[in-house]
Amino acid sequence: MASSQPMNSSMQPTDVYGGDEVSAIVLDPGYSSVRAGFAGEDTPKSYVNSSYGVRDGSIVFGDNSIHNPLANFEIRNPMSKDGIVEDWDVAPQLWEYAITSRLTSFKQSDPRTNGLNDPKDMDVNMEGVEEGEKPLEEHPLLMTETAWSTTKSREKSIEVAMESWGCPAFWLSRNSVLAAFGAGKATALVIDVGASTTSVIAVHDGLILKKSVQKSPFAGNWLSSQVRVLFNTVEPKVDLVPHFKIASKTPVDAGAPAQATYRKYPITPTPSFVALEEERVLTEFKESVVQVWVGPGRLNSGAGPGTSNLDYARSQQGRVFEMPDGSNQMWGAERFKVAEGLWDEKAAFLIPGETPITKAQTLPEMVKASIQGVDMDLRAALLQNIVVTGGSTLLNGFTDRLNNELTNMYPGARIKLQAAGLTQERRFGSWIGGSILGSLGTFHQMWVSKKEYEEFGPSILEKRCK
Repeated sequence: MASSQPMNSSMQPTDVYGGDEVSAIVLDPGYSSVRAGFAGEDTPKSYVNSSYGVRDGSIVFGDNSIHNPLANFEIRNPMSKDGIVEDWDVAPQLWEYAITSRLTSFKQSDPRTNGLNDPKDMDVNMEGVEEGEKPLEEHPLLMTETAWSTTKSREKSIEVAMESWGCPAFWLSRNSVLAAFGAGKATALVIDVGASTTSVIAVHDGLILKKSVQKSPFAGNWLSSQVRVLFNTVEPKVDLVPHFKIASKTPVDAGAPAQATYRKYPITPTPSFVALEEERVLTEFKESVVQVWVGPGRLNSGAGPGTSNLDYARSQQGRVFEMPDGSNQMWGAERFKVAEGLWDEKAAFLIPGETPITKAQTLPEMVKASIQGVDMDLRAALLQNIVVTGGSTLLNGFTDRLNNELTNMYPGARIKLQAAGLTQERRFGSWIGGSILGSLGTFHQMWVSKKEYEEFGPSILEKRCK
């Protein structure tokens, strides 16, 4: 009986561009990696290192290709430290690799050159061939950008999507807004500590409050530099030998010199390649050893008469870390010192040749400045909805310390932090927000369609994607 009844308005098809929500692709490019996947899924299927290799003019992408020590093999990154694209020649190729290597099939080859057709049958009109080769013709694309992205960069991204990839529809969204959506909030204070940038941004009803935007370059890569300084200043000094130089190793006691056989290479790997490989070891060290001093108080402050928090940290059990060459040692209070500079500028190690962190660039001060940049009426709501995202926030003790710092800064206020417990959710916060947004039925009317792009050009983004 139900089938004979007329369709009501909610069931009737609409003329608005919708595409098929299943096939929308979410692309979240960053300084350390590019995340890509289908909207509606839990995590991105494709996760590609943003660094790429260049050798004799040819470019390679992906972890399988960039970790080979070859002659004249340079490692570069198309993104600037700010998270904005610097090299528009390479970035679209990297993103296309991230999408086509895992999500969609490779481009169709040209029927004239793929060897499958007889040359004498080829006098048919081939004008449509170029059109048939675009990789995303069936996939709307939702892409993320930073809150401080430039108009030029935004317009360039829709150009790439529409003209190079043939997307039927496109949308550009701020990654802090998506991180808030991923945590189920439309109004939130988003604290994002990534690889190259730390940012604190207030989001209200899905829109960024411009005056609240705070950012600093002291994030995951800066912590790696702090670890380097630590390795150079401890006794005995720790040699940072990357994995690719080790052929075999013999277990040794803690503190004893390494007994390893080193690989011999006919060529000298480039400094950029060695830096990439060293970064892998530093990342392992950050993940397994580095810890944030939770509190109360700062690491260098007193815990009571005659004692300091540092003394208490020394009394706690240390953590052992084995370097790729087999040398290992116990890390005690030193492991707390690495990340302390994010909270207390006086505790940061000085990195040769780099400007030291200032008080205004520490996390508590950035939160304070961000909160002061918004209307009085919103402040309480923001403090109750703090979303913590970004891979570097996964440091042991990070959220506890943040909570303690904010409680001290706003003694009477109710402070509520939302930090996903799952590693994946914290690292891919803005991608997951994009995945949720792109799969919503109500979002279908939002897409910027190819027709609109052809009519108004790239400037349509400034009007539509606020």
